[in-house]
Amino acid sequence: MLFNKLSIPVMLLTGSLFYLPVFAQEVPTPQQALQNFGIGAEQITQLEHGKIVGYEVSETSQEELAIGMAMILPVALPKIIDYIKRGNLTATESDLIASAPLANNADINSFKKFAFNDKQLDEAKAFLKAEPGDKFNLSKPEIDSLKSLQATLEDADDKTLLKAANQKYREILLQRLLAYRKNGLSGIAPYSRENGKTADPATELRTDATISKAWAHYFPELQQAWLNYPTPLPLNSTEQFLWLNRMVEDRPTAILNHRVMVAGETGGIFISRQFYVGHSYNSSHVVAGGLPYKDGTLVFYSTRSSTDQVAGMGSSLKHSIGREQIKKEMIKRLQRLNKDMKRKVTAAGQ
Repeated sequence: MLFNKLSIPVMLLTGSLFYLPVFAQEVPTPQQALQNFGIGAEQITQLEHGKIVGYEVSETSQEELAIGMAMILPVALPKIIDYIKRGNLTATESDLIASAPLANNADINSFKKFAFNDKQLDEAKAFLKAEPGDKFNLSKPEIDSLKSLQATLEDADDKTLLKAANQKYREILLQRLLAYRKNGLSGIAPYSRENGKTADPATELRTDATISKAWAHYFPELQQAWLNYPTPLPLNSTEQFLWLNRMVEDRPTAILNHRVMVAGETGGIFISRQFYVGHSYNSSHVVAGGLPYKDGTLVFYSTRSSTDQVAGMGSSLKHSIGREQIKKEMIKRLQRLNKDMKRKVTAAGQ
């Protein structure tokens, strides 16, 4: 299997949203948004009948998988934002082991709940012995520091090895967080691969933010701040940092995530980047939004995930399989959202 529950940071599924009174920029109408994403009359009819439709998102490299999806929910936008703000959707994420927000003064203790457990001892040992390659996403200095640590653990028992792996991984996560907060995309260290090659999530994320022309047209200040972070974000935006530990391809995976949300009565936009991922894929970038549509809300989002797994020989087939797996997961999550929101509306009417 190419992917197993690839972690996708979707606006309506993985974050706290924040309701703000106004936009600083123009907001597209639902009709403009549908036109921007190439959604035609036939698909609009499907949307209005409760169907989930896909739209094309251009891929920028052999390593990238990109897909867009939209649906109309029979619920007003503020109710959707309030529902998600309460964390009702993330509570049932079966692949989420643990997560926590990262404050401005985050330190090593901010990651204390990130850990390999006793059943993941083999993963912890493999981490301590990490080499350049795609088993773990680590920079050369990070791998060198693991080798230095390993030299001190030659006769250590399993309990000591587990404790050392957890502490070292927390240190790496903290340093990557601090480097990103200080220097933005330029602070993201590349992943060391075999034969002296590297994977460069910073370049991937910069390209993704640049290529997203539709949202950039309506929120140019937000796009420029996003590209040039830590340049200050627009005054009406709210940001959040958090770490996650997810099961990806049946392995625990550390993820560092940066999210920004702007929302008001006329619409909402959410952008998210995973600027560090422990393994399986390199980075992920999401642009998502919600617009009032008749008596409900038009929800749309696109995700771009970069992974070495779909490059090289058979790339076309690998891309097709990868997109289909991501699509199924996105549909499943949107269906759950729809079901939960309808249940909430029914309960409120009783």
